[in-house]
Amino acid sequence: MPSRLVPPPTTAYPAAVRPREDREQADRIALSAATARGSLLPTEEVRAWLAERRRANVFQVERVPFARLDEWRFERGTGNLGHSSGRFFTVEGMHVVERDGPHGDGPRREWRQPVIRQPEVGILGILAKEFDGVLHFLMQAKMEPGTPNLLQLSPTVQATRSNYTRAHRGTDVKLIEPFFRPDRDRVIVDALQSEQGSWFFHKSNRNMVVETRGEIPPLDDFCWLTLGQIAELLHVDDLINMNARTVLSCLPRPDRTPGALLSDTQLLSWFTGERSRHDVRAERVPLSSVRGWRRGAETIEHEDGRYFRIAAVSVRAGNREVVSWTQPLLEPVGVGIAAFLLREIGGVRHVLVHARAEGGCLDTVELAPTVQCTPGNYAHLPPEERPRFLDAVLGVPASRVRYQAVHSEEGGRFLNARNRYLVVEAVGADAALDPPPGYAWATPAQLGALTRHGHYLNVEARTLLACLNAMATRPREGARHDAGV
Repeated sequence: MPSRLVPPPTTAYPAAVRPREDREQADRIALSAATARGSLLPTEEVRAWLAERRRANVFQVERVPFARLDEWRFERGTGNLGHSSGRFFTVEGMHVVERDGPHGDGPRREWRQPVIRQPEVGILGILAKEFDGVLHFLMQAKMEPGTPNLLQLSPTVQATRSNYTRAHRGTDVKLIEPFFRPDRDRVIVDALQSEQGSWFFHKSNRNMVVETRGEIPPLDDFCWLTLGQIAELLHVDDLINMNARTVLSCLPRPDRTPGALLSDTQLLSWFTGERSRHDVRAERVPLSSVRGWRRGAETIEHEDGRYFRIAAVSVRAGNREVVSWTQPLLEPVGVGIAAFLLREIGGVRHVLVHARAEGGCLDTVELAPTVQCTPGNYAHLPPEERPRFLDAVLGVPASRVRYQAVHSEEGGRFLNARNRYLVVEAVGADAALDPPPGYAWATPAQLGALTRHGHYLNVEARTLLACLNAMATRPREGARHDAGV
């Protein structure tokens, strides 16, 4: 009788079904990131291609009063703004009560605000395919009514459930089939990720990258690019849209750093403690009950003119599933800022993350940039009441700026929502190894590992993670100018 300590024979799997090791996948991603010249479309021609796609289609966005919204109505009683089909999204009210402290006994903050409720989980999916032995990613020139230049590079597929089930009675979403039931051996990324917790109520999207080995028919509004090409384009203002940035941030990359200030276990323990000490209770309430906000013929806005407003638009877009429609959009007041402070610790690059509580977050607290705010909303406050580290990233000398670009946020729900994304070298007290409560130093590799799971990094931190990955790629001369499309 054989000993029980003898392991059973190793099962021999056919090569076709043998799982690919994570390290091998990460190395393929690294090769694509190191490939600055793609096999199909040169990087220097991308902006001209986008401009050509803009000329080839009719794009028009016009502000209109709420009375001109087609099939959108303010509900009697609640005042909520919704679509007659009951699909897409609604603009409702949110009541938030927040307390800090280990027992929820710290200072209390309470407010009410409008919020977008979109319970559907959308698909943000990018197809990947090897050309000449290098992974390329299929990007779409997609029109969104809220982006300032209307047309930006987006994922292959960017669709809500209402879109791909054709609640809008339009045409089918192109190339969505590989993301419905993907071959498990071809999935590179698949994670539920949050969106803006200050503007959405419990919003999540499925972020996916799926490799294909089949032939993809050439389509006018799509192009294949390497990660190296995309990294260079991330230095251009308003060119890579938010949904593409969040998906790309989730790609696995090799971790060749020798260590971190906090081990993975220590970082997760700190974050779990931050989640535990924040008591944030948010509930949906009727929009009509939201005090401090007034509804006019064309906007819903705060009585002090801060934060954001709800507006209405009429849209025409020749290359969308529906060529014309109307909808509400949330419009921030002013350009925001999202910044990481950066320093080396033991020769390893670290960034300072903030455990940030937002009323609309599903899990209350997520890891955010060091600074994330719209500075104009705090201009009336004394310095001690402004966001921590804001002065450390505003007006910083160019010698300490490691990355900067202005990127647009999600243009299907937000109007002219733009943030200045920065990575700034920390100095003096701002670089202390023992940061203030609520902050911790983490490596980009640690943050990248967390994107494999949902609701750890918020959407602004994921954009900055994509930008950190692009920092090794220097922009060509003039690349920081507006995309011009």
